[in-house]
Amino acid sequence: MCKDCGDIENKQLAFMAFEIFLIREFEQNLLKLAGDGCVHGPVHTSIGEEACAAGAMAALQGTDKIASTHRAHHHYLAKLLSYYQHSEGFDPQGDIPAVIQEEINTLMGEIMGLKIGCCGGRGGSMHLRHEKIGVIGTNAIVAGGVPLATGAAFAAKYRKSSDVVVCFLGDGAINQGAFHEAANLAEVWQLPIVYFVENNQYAVATSIRDTTATADLADKAAAYGFPGVIVDGMDPCAVAKGMSDAVAHCRAGKGAIMVEAKCYRFPHHAGPVDGSSFGYREKEEEKQWQQRDAHSVFPAKLIEQGVLSAEQWEELKDKAQRLVKTAVDNCAELVDGKLQVRGELWPKAETVELGLHSDGKEFEGVSFKEVEDFGEFETIGYSDAIAAVTGRWLEKDDDVFVVGEEIANFGGGPYGATKGLPALYPDRVRNTPISEAGFVGLAGGAAMSGLKPIVEIMFPDFALVAADQLFNQLGKLRHMYGNSTDMPVVVRTRIAIGCGYGGQHSMDPVGIFSLFSGWKVVAPSNAFDYIGLFNSAMRSKNPVLMVEHHALYSRKSDVPKGDLDYYVEIGKAKVVRKGSDVTVVSYSVSLGLCMEAAQKLAEQGIDAELIDLRTLSPGDIDYDTIGDSLKKTGILVIVEQAPKGLSIGAKITDHCQREFFDYLDGPIVTVAGRDIPSPVSKMLEATCAPSLDEIKQTIFEAAKRQL
Repeated sequence: MCKDCGDIENKQLAFMAFEIFLIREFEQNLLKLAGDGCVHGPVHTSIGEEACAAGAMAALQGTDKIASTHRAHHHYLAKLLSYYQHSEGFDPQGDIPAVIQEEINTLMGEIMGLKIGCCGGRGGSMHLRHEKIGVIGTNAIVAGGVPLATGAAFAAKYRKSSDVVVCFLGDGAINQGAFHEAANLAEVWQLPIVYFVENNQYAVATSIRDTTATADLADKAAAYGFPGVIVDGMDPCAVAKGMSDAVAHCRAGKGAIMVEAKCYRFPHHAGPVDGSSFGYREKEEEKQWQQRDAHSVFPAKLIEQGVLSAEQWEELKDKAQRLVKTAVDNCAELVDGKLQVRGELWPKAETVELGLHSDGKEFEGVSFKEVEDFGEFETIGYSDAIAAVTGRWLEKDDDVFVVGEEIANFGGGPYGATKGLPALYPDRVRNTPISEAGFVGLAGGAAMSGLKPIVEIMFPDFALVAADQLFNQLGKLRHMYGNSTDMPVVVRTRIAIGCGYGGQHSMDPVGIFSLFSGWKVVAPSNAFDYIGLFNSAMRSKNPVLMVEHHALYSRKSDVPKGDLDYYVEIGKAKVVRKGSDVTVVSYSVSLGLCMEAAQKLAEQGIDAELIDLRTLSPGDIDYDTIGDSLKKTGILVIVEQAPKGLSIGAKITDHCQREFFDYLDGPIVTVAGRDIPSPVSKMLEATCAPSLDEIKQTIFEAAKRQL
């Protein structure tokens, strides 16, 4: 046994040496592939940092999970080998099982963008996921994956599992707000997560001395009340020992912990060239760190101390080299002295949209209902409907939990949306810190781990604070990870236009969410639709935004008596008033104004057909219903309360003028709010949203073909 490595067994020491060599061999070949044009996009290697991955995985069980960054090949490979070490007894000193070769082929294929990759070529080098081996996902947004990993740790604790999550991040990520929000949540809720910081001294070319005032990043852990320890990231044994203590801390239920590994990235940020070639570090500095390179120093130590013979080490190296060469040969062929991608491995063009949303199989056997399908009703308020259907899901599905600011106070949130639920489900209706990026991302990670979170964002404007988590993460991950994960997150938010909250609390979020793929957006205008659409949102395996309007909360409407389990179809509009002269399309609170305008116009002989869109995400708008209406009326008016720049009217107009041009007798007309932040003044605010008179006059002029 190596005297410098404590009680780590010889078998594990040899395993770590093999991992380090395999990772280096893999990445050096990857750089050759990139140089020959076989890799599309950047290649961020971990050359110099292999000891961090090998040492860290030595402390983990096979069922533990990891998340990582844009620089993650070493973590992925080490977790892969560690998983099979635990699950199938893999020992590189014995025969190499076929599954190991297959897995390395898969990783190589993914980085090269091939269909055999772990994400079908969607993710490439920076976006890797392999659920089976415990790789939650790697992330190209600096610190973007930290809240997701924290959500996976939440799921582990929620299910009373002994598993630990290790979130790898770089020194640059320490300065991102997402890290601080997630770390705070992790300790407040005592989650089993290790934040493993690979401090390789530079964020691209910027020295840590220029970005961080503290000498040791581990000191930052104290701000959140959990320990921070420092290990030598160039020594796998030091990493393994430090990580063993950290993992034990988590398994004992003591909450989060940070491990800072002082290490060095030998090449530049991406590619094979040394950083000194770009002038931001000195050759002498690089030379000093290279003298500590675990790739050469560690096996030499093991040979010197009799853990391995020179012959045994050569055998391990030969196995690693053959594994990598076979992976290269599997993905590429030599043509005129250069490697070239095997053409049959490219993904087919027609698969490019696969995984943008779920395939909808979760709705097989579901019978969608409308109010006309019921006979007995009771009248309830809109906000009471929210609380009732949320409570129903908490009652029938143990995987459901609710998070948000103030939702467990006042007996059920400031607007009654969780009324009575905190008392019934104190551990599942949780107040959060004011940290939207943190708790939205946590919900995403929990959803990827099989839970069903309901998230309240108090005002839509606050979604911008969590924009990375909502749009770069929750909305994109299913597609980016090759359809390998579901994202069953329901986000609720309320529009406060007309409440005097001013320009930073009065946003309509529909237009913002329509800019980004992956989301389903619904806006129920009454209690019946809310319950049915919420049920569909909860059953969906996609992220769904439930848009509520404050003006609707106190309004009452009929719902089926004693039935909270019916479904209204996402993507199905409803004709709420039949007519023959003009088609009016609207949603949410504006629908009521349109109905009032239509009734008044009927007295003037104008027969307006009114459609409640209900679903507002661009790919899900019910154009069939709109088109059927236009065949009768020939005129379309779109009414929204949102400011014009944040409205979806232009998207609807574009589609309709292309698809239904032959039915149109005049221009499509849009009515929306003014493009200004909503003022607090009651009088000024009233001028910002379309009034009843404006809506009525516009519909009249459109119907009369006067526009």
